[in-house]
Amino acid sequence: MNRSALIGLLFVALTGCSTATTGSPVGADSPSSSDSDPTSGSAPASGSAPGTSGGKSCRYATAPGQPAPDGRDVGKPAERAKDAPAKVTLTTNLGAIGISLTTDTAPCTTRSFLHLSSKKFYDNTSCHRLTSADSLKVLQCGDPTGSGAGGPGYTVPDENPGTLKPSGVAETVIYPRGTVAMANTGRPNSGGSQFFLVYADSKLPPTYAVFGTIDDAGLAVLDKVANGGVTPQRGENDGAPTVPVKIQTAAAS
Repeated sequence: MNRSALIGLLFVALTGCSTATTGSPVGADSPSSSDSDPTSGSAPASGSAPGTSGGKSCRYATAPGQPAPDGRDVGKPAERAKDAPAKVTLTTNLGAIGISLTTDTAPCTTRSFLHLSSKKFYDNTSCHRLTSADSLKVLQCGDPTGSGAGGPGYTVPDENPGTLKPSGVAETVIYPRGTVAMANTGRPNSGGSQFFLVYADSKLPPTYAVFGTIDDAGLAVLDKVANGGVTPQRGENDGAPTVPVKIQTAAAS
């Protein structure tokens, strides 16, 4: 089963437990993406264990049969790291989106995001998916292929959030406006390079690692994209953003 098929199955499951559109926004399979998931195929069993030097030891597993796109093979992040930048700025064709990183709650996910940013993996890539259902409002980015099936050639260990508020719908929580989270296929440890930006409170299972928050300027960019609407591809409220969004550079500071 390919990556996009896995993401499609996840979206169906989400639709059953909430009013989300047919899909979930995390590419690799976060809250969306039946086509945009950075990690697909069989998800290798990877995990993280307590480390030293003030951080975790993170094991990034190779994704068999899902290599990084041509020219985008940037290797894997370091398994151990002491300090990390606190912010990444996505410079887009519509303006800058500043992301403050939460290295304490999702260190492995953050380390991967920083690694990919430093290697210019995200440079000149499009945000390929926008959802606008009542319970799912996110912009999904991070796939260099623009197809929703691209990834970095490795998977990221799960770091599921434990403090998000219940949504009132069984087995879902509220991912608040301004959240940045990792997409996945719905299988354990299947995150990759795709991530989603939440522009309005969304209801999802607590299985998408939260690794950052968006600044006010970035939210203004997202609002511009959201107000432009969706070009339907996977349903009335799920498809490409009508206002194209391109990440020109991703840089840590």
